[in-house]
Amino acid sequence: MAGWLRGAAIAALSLLGGCGVAAAPCRVSSAALKMVPLVGHVAATPTDACADVIDPG
Repeated sequence: MAGWLRGAAIAALSLLGGCGVAAAPCRVSSAALKMVPLVGHVAATPTDACADVIDPG
């Protein structure tokens, strides 16, 4: 059972592989900041830039 679960995890990570996974923390932080009323989108600009540098696509 553990081997099957490990194989499924590796398969899922291979589909998510690449720069998108590395940019995920920046994108999650940006999304959290954008929830703040009035200033969220302005405050999220640096984290958006971080994600765009890591994963331009």
